[in-house]
Amino acid sequence: MTTPARIPFPVVDEVSRHCLQEEEPETVHIEVHLPGPLDPARMRKAFTEALHRHPRILMREAAGGWYRRRYEWELTENPDVEVVSFPAPGRNALRDARTRALSQAPPLSLSPPIRLEVVEEAHHSTVLFLTINHTALDGPACLRILATAAEIYGGKDNSPTPAPIRPPDPPQSTDTPSNWTRPARVAPGTPEKSPGNGLLVTELPLPHRPKGSPYTVNDQLMVTTALTIAHWNREHGQSPRPLRITMPVDDRPRDMTMPIGNGTRLVEVPFSPTELTSKPEDMPDLLRRTAQRTRALKSLTRPQLGHGAGLLTAPVTPVTWRAALTRGLRRAAAPWTSTTLLSNIGRIPYPLDFGEEAGRAHAVWFSAPARMPRGLTVTTASTAGRLHLALRWSRTLLGHGDGHHLRDLFEHYLHTTEAAP
Repeated sequence: MTTPARIPFPVVDEVSRHCLQEEEPETVHIEVHLPGPLDPARMRKAFTEALHRHPRILMREAAGGWYRRRYEWELTENPDVEVVSFPAPGRNALRDARTRALSQAPPLSLSPPIRLEVVEEAHHSTVLFLTINHTALDGPACLRILATAAEIYGGKDNSPTPAPIRPPDPPQSTDTPSNWTRPARVAPGTPEKSPGNGLLVTELPLPHRPKGSPYTVNDQLMVTTALTIAHWNREHGQSPRPLRITMPVDDRPRDMTMPIGNGTRLVEVPFSPTELTSKPEDMPDLLRRTAQRTRALKSLTRPQLGHGAGLLTAPVTPVTWRAALTRGLRRAAAPWTSTTLLSNIGRIPYPLDFGEEAGRAHAVWFSAPARMPRGLTVTTASTAGRLHLALRWSRTLLGHGDGHHLRDLFEHYLHTTEAAP
């Protein structure tokens, strides 16, 4: 019997593993809507084959004592569990699948740490719910797995489309607000009694961007998120403070060579209070400045979580000691944590075409964990010319009515970014 290969936890995985909480599981949810039905046996076979074509996803956390210096992933030849399930259809099937995606993380001890639920909707349409344990994997990597499964199932090419051509780099500016001040927190709304995360998904028109604009749709979404939170905080009596918005950056290829795991690096985009109380006629200038900041941050070469995380995870002491230190530092650093996270997946690069009967995806939503101290994450993707927005929040901070109000504010400010000449 061969000993399974082992891979030490990368920095991102280890920090996440140290800070796990049962009340707010670290899950990423991907929701894919198809116009037609899927055959259960055929879908299970296609998804299992996709896992084998990307063997790095077939892994579980290796067992070990408290004194070990590293957590390790143990690669497996086959899944430990049946990954694909078909819940009974019904009036609340969609709602219940969303709830499970937020509240029940696939265990790290079983390979692979993901699950796929196939929910049959009215008129034989189908919704795929891919739930990911974020300690092991991220959304773009698992979307690559799903695209491979679509190609196997439908027999059609699901190669990624070329990345869009970006506008030229805008002139550089030196007026970027400092990242060394304590940023604003999202003001509490009407929290719910039960712990965990709440979620609202909605579909909006893609914002118009004049041809040749020096900013991208991502910059429009960044400005929209900042203005939405600034408005929300003013409504709830908070004095103006700088905002910082965490933005994941993913430089991986989207083809079959894409590294599977947690592959994004995090940067923080700052906004000063005066920028977020500007007049509509100032919007073009705010968009240009935001474009300069995001472009400069994307071009920086730095570790995924910064240099400090690398020191924190150096295997010089037992992992249990480092875990206690990491959790303590996380609590101490909470006031300096960014205000929120905006994860813009952008245009879905794969057709996600499951063949003639099931069809091609016409809506894809992602959501990222929303633990405190941020308490709110904004995730966007575009499919079939529409923007798919997911707002996810900690129930200790906000309630469902708050989510609807934030959605309305987001839609309003997204429209204001279009008004720029």
